[in-house]
Amino acid sequence: MESGVDERTYRQRIRAWILYDWAESAFVTTIVAAVLPVYYSQVAGATLPSAARATQAFSLTTSIALGIAAILSPLLGAYSDISAAKKRLLTIFMAIGVTATGLMVLIGEGDWVLASALFIIGRVGFSSANVFYDALLPHVARPADQDRVSAQGYAFGYLGGGLLLAVNVAMILTLPEDNLGTRLSFLTVAVWWAVFSVPILRRVPEPPPTGTAGEGSGLRATLQQVREMIRDLTRFDDLRRFLISYLIYNDGINVVIGVAAIYGAELGFASTDLILAILLVQFAGMPYSLAFGQLPNRTGRRNARITAFIVLNIVLLPVVGLGGRLLLPDDVTGARPAPFEGDATATGQGEADLDARGVTLDGDWSRRAVAAGLLDADEDAELAVTASGAFQVEYVGADIELRYVEGPEFGVFGVEVDGRVVMDGDEPLRVDASRDTDRYGEHVDIEVEEAGRHTLRVFPVGDPGEAGGGEALGVMSVEVLPPARAASLPTILGLILALQVVIALLAFLLGPTVFLRWADALDTKRSIQLSLTAYAVIGVWGFLLDTVIEFWTLAWLVSVVQGGSQALSRSLYATLVPDSRSGEFFGLFSILSKAASFISPLLFVVAVAIWDSSRPAVLALSMVFFIGIGLLRRVDVAAGRATAEAADAAAAGGTS
Repeated sequence: MESGVDERTYRQRIRAWILYDWAESAFVTTIVAAVLPVYYSQVAGATLPSAARATQAFSLTTSIALGIAAILSPLLGAYSDISAAKKRLLTIFMAIGVTATGLMVLIGEGDWVLASALFIIGRVGFSSANVFYDALLPHVARPADQDRVSAQGYAFGYLGGGLLLAVNVAMILTLPEDNLGTRLSFLTVAVWWAVFSVPILRRVPEPPPTGTAGEGSGLRATLQQVREMIRDLTRFDDLRRFLISYLIYNDGINVVIGVAAIYGAELGFASTDLILAILLVQFAGMPYSLAFGQLPNRTGRRNARITAFIVLNIVLLPVVGLGGRLLLPDDVTGARPAPFEGDATATGQGEADLDARGVTLDGDWSRRAVAAGLLDADEDAELAVTASGAFQVEYVGADIELRYVEGPEFGVFGVEVDGRVVMDGDEPLRVDASRDTDRYGEHVDIEVEEAGRHTLRVFPVGDPGEAGGGEALGVMSVEVLPPARAASLPTILGLILALQVVIALLAFLLGPTVFLRWADALDTKRSIQLSLTAYAVIGVWGFLLDTVIEFWTLAWLVSVVQGGSQALSRSLYATLVPDSRSGEFFGLFSILSKAASFISPLLFVVAVAIWDSSRPAVLALSMVFFIGIGLLRRVDVAAGRATAEAADAAAAGGTS
């Protein structure tokens, strides 16, 4: 950071830097996580053969974007150092990302190629701009303030991204026609990102170039700088140790973030619970990120109370979750109901046995699905039937999922349960399976009020001579859904909030006496280790959880440590890198923080292959965090900072 800056200017620069996290986080929540993936699958990829193919295409799109960003990050970072171009490049790539995001408003049905292209451009713009944003931290904040400022960035990022996501969800629900609300939500992200980026572009100055600028600032000098960075990792011993530790524990953190909703769905939690839990983490993460930013390098009674508040949350949230599971009624905690028992049969064009899980009706459409590469020839559980006329299924249970095929030969069909037409609001349910191209694996859920033995009847609707009036039914399968969990979210949330009041009171009373010595010993490294200990607890608890109350209390615990662990990791890294080479080293950091997740996903692949469950992989995540804690202990922060300062002095001497 430049010397001689007055306090007013210093605070303005800090606020401007923090506000960019508020701006860019809207891209993460709406585009990357919540809205675009669903829109891509259901609308942009509607002309692809199946929703699975659309998901596959979006995954490939994401991999391409991350791969391009990973290649560009160290090159752009090195170029920004030797050319004094950090803020200029931040502006360029922010503008690229904003433009691509704004153009997503044009994505309509079947425009998956356009959606992929715009997402790749937008994600590369976002990731590349983030390199320069992170690299500006040591030039904006004094060393003693970097933990706090980094944490404030994450905190306001949580709040900003969550607020715009809430607005966008409301728009999507109120403007469903022609997907107007969804498309406008993409435009709001672009406007939000651009508007709140103005302060950092106006207030934060461009850092000076490094000493290597004398050798030029073109591609040759940039490649030379990258080669020197890779070679110098052997000289920056503590920086290298931190990167290895970070690579491992951040891998686990990314998996917790990425698989939480999928794991919850695997355990049978309702989609409402999962969405609300994600929003909970987004908003609750702000105050805890700010609290974590206060932990390092501060002493006294106030810091002891903050430490006590965080530690007591780590200890008592699992206690309350497990205690609620054991002591509260099942209809409050969301315990797993007993499975349905019984069997039934299918009659009509196809015949098969039906147990409590589902029935498969085989026929002509299986061959077309195999020819399209969507099914294996021996995949009996996914064959389809083309039925001319109605068919019916007798089953034991309640709600069911009907999977079907869309295509030019199919028409509109209706559904009856026990002789009564299934309604969609005030109108009979009508499923239109007619379309110009084949699409497999579409589904409609049928809700039945009471469990028991029921008869499902599917029948064509309309005149076969009219468009959409064909009699062919491309039914793939009928699955009896497991009994739904019953939970009282107001009671659960009220219990968690009451616990926060109790913890705050205990922290106020016990912090200055019980936690004072421990709080005084907390530096940045130990604070990160505290957050990783909580993640290890999350891994063990995630293996055991089986109720909605546990899922929510676990989600709250994630919000306690998620922002703090990432913010302090960024500020600790800033301490260990030379300020004069922050761009290139933060380019490397960007690769590790966004694209280096390979150990923990492998655990999930192996666990599902062996045990047909993700639970063992969740438990194994604890070992990932314990390994990260152990490796982090070997990092000597003081020695690492001394090495970085020596490199800065050498660079300054080269320019004098």
